[in-house]
Amino acid sequence: MNERTALVTGANKGIGKDIARLLAAEGFTVYVGSRDPGRGQRAVEEIGAGARLLVLDVTDPDGIAQAAAQVDRLDVLVNNAGISPSLAQPTDTGVEEYRRTYETNVFGVVAVTNAFLPALRRAPHPRIVNISSGTASLTWSTTPNPQFTPTSGAAAYRSSKAALNALTVLYAQALADDGFKVNALAPGLRATDLNPRAAAAGGDPAEAAQGALRLALLPDDSPTGGFFSWDGTPVPW
Repeated sequence: MNERTALVTGANKGIGKDIARLLAAEGFTVYVGSRDPGRGQRAVEEIGAGARLLVLDVTDPDGIAQAAAQVDRLDVLVNNAGISPSLAQPTDTGVEEYRRTYETNVFGVVAVTNAFLPALRRAPHPRIVNISSGTASLTWSTTPNPQFTPTSGAAAYRSSKAALNALTVLYAQALADDGFKVNALAPGLRATDLNPRAAAAGGDPAEAAQGALRLALLPDDSPTGGFFSWDGTPVPW
């Protein structure tokens, strides 16, 4: 059996599946988190050796508890599951869309992280990687930037990822004395089904996954509570 274990939420497709694949290639036993058992099992079969299905809906408290009970020790947690229901501006976004988005992108991360903390504490070098977004950077959103203009929209998604960034800092501070490294990743626009803009993009999800792998394998003298681009460069808050 492999000694190191990792969990990637939302790992049945897109960036999450590539992260799981890279971790498995590094010798990890990787729990492929998927709320759909069938899709999750197909991803496990595609990834191959080291991959294990873990049925996990990050919005289901009972399901999270059941999943956590199956994992004794966890070296790496990658909070990748996320949704972007629309590209609407805040003036055109209803409260229910915010609730739905935050339920997965913010509350789901808190629920999963807290549930798996006992398993992470049993690891000698625990790492948490939160998949955020460059569109969550308030600096990039308020200064001249060709990627994120005032008309970019996606208010629910972008604000949820900004909240995730704040949680990244708070978890990093709370867990620093226990040897945790907690960081956020801006994966860049990738060809996934996150939203229509992403679906039309040409960016390779595997390239973003490399950035997540880098944060998952950080040595003990590395930073915590940071926000980094897929290429390793810091992203301004």
